[in-house]
Amino acid sequence: MSNRAVASGKRQAVEPAFRPARAGLKPGATLLALILFGGLTGFATASKPTLKSIGEALICQCSCGQTVYGCNHFECASRAEMNALIEKEIAAGKDETTILQDFVKQYGVQVLASPPAKGFTLAVWILPGLGLILGLAVLIAFVRRWRKPALQPDQSPPAPIDPKLLEAVEEEMKRIAG
Repeated sequence: MSNRAVASGKRQAVEPAFRPARAGLKPGATLLALILFGGLTGFATASKPTLKSIGEALICQCSCGQTVYGCNHFECASRAEMNALIEKEIAAGKDETTILQDFVKQYGVQVLASPPAKGFTLAVWILPGLGLILGLAVLIAFVRRWRKPALQPDQSPPAPIDPKLLEAVEEEMKRIAG
């Protein structure tokens, strides 16, 4: 600070000696670039099939209900056979889709861990969502009806009784009591 600023009691803004250089990209642009780069590298790795990626997409045929990669049966012949076939097809240079199609040809659609979203198996993908929506609609309708106040009967006074009828009832009561 200068002597004049000290004498007058005013403070002056001091320029910092070190000012970091600003990056050329803004934070939003940097994030977008990372997402795009990550997506592109993801596509590059997804095209090369591995024993794990294909093994997780197939159900073991030993009736354990697990994927080929996750089958925990000791010396499972089905798992060993399927793993050998997967490794053979990977070595032949086939892509993941072609390998899965070969397994479907050999074992049928039930070999896939997740059914394809076409034809009849499309119902497997659609019905849970429809069931959830329908269940929510029923629940909302039930709650609305439950919370709705009951209708109060009309509070109008009762209609007057015909005097002749009232007289006839009184006479009948006197005759019975008398």
